[in-house]
Amino acid sequence: MTDRAALMRNRNRARPDGLFLHRAAVEEVQDRLTMVNRAFTKVAIVTSQPDEWRRCVPHADIVADDDVLSLQPDTYDLVIHGLCLHWANDPVGQLVQCRNALKPDGFFLGAMFGGQTLTELRAALGQAESEVTGGLSPRIAPMGEIRDLGGLLQRAGLALPVADLVPLKVTYETPWHLMRELRAMGEANALAHRLRRFTGRKVLMRAAEIYTQTFMEDGRIPATFEMIFLTGWAPDASQPQPLRPGSASARLADALGTDETKLKD
Repeated sequence: MTDRAALMRNRNRARPDGLFLHRAAVEEVQDRLTMVNRAFTKVAIVTSQPDEWRRCVPHADIVADDDVLSLQPDTYDLVIHGLCLHWANDPVGQLVQCRNALKPDGFFLGAMFGGQTLTELRAALGQAESEVTGGLSPRIAPMGEIRDLGGLLQRAGLALPVADLVPLKVTYETPWHLMRELRAMGEANALAHRLRRFTGRKVLMRAAEIYTQTFMEDGRIPATFEMIFLTGWAPDASQPQPLRPGSASARLADALGTDETKLKD
């Protein structure tokens, strides 16, 4: 899915002023860690922007988000995946590697962009290209929906999985300002099957027109960024375990103070 060479070129063009979403994700991760009653002594952070994420946990090992992560098995009591999982060619594989790097009862916390990210830009570009050229080309990386991402944690072997989201809306003067900021973020198109030529002027002008006409609010155009946070634990015998079906010693109907109605066979 991802052209890693193009992705690295895009990231090398990123500017500090364009990395505000990474800073927002760092703050969210730090808030979540304060709610975990645990002292973490050996931490790894998988990230594409080490300067931004190093301040999240200052003593952490910083690991590049390569296809094969430089993580030693059974080493860490906390692994953070910092807002780069949406570019992974094998996201489940990334989660499995993080899971294997955790000690028993170690904690995983991941931040990634979700499926509603840049929904306005997707719609405008898709309609414009369809009208002007009669076709569609890959322009924005596909991103997972929250209802599916909890299942990825389970597939990776993490216990007690939780996925939650934080929607962010950023406004810009024009669609051109948004596109320039995406470049400053290092989040320009790096899909392997993207067009290998510049997008035609007619497509871009029509996309800007559609974006403005459809989505403008109070004289500015909005851009949605959906941050999804994933948490899970490396399995350990000390963790709560689900009861065997049928082993309950009390009836739910009694607890609710209601009558139980049996279902027909």
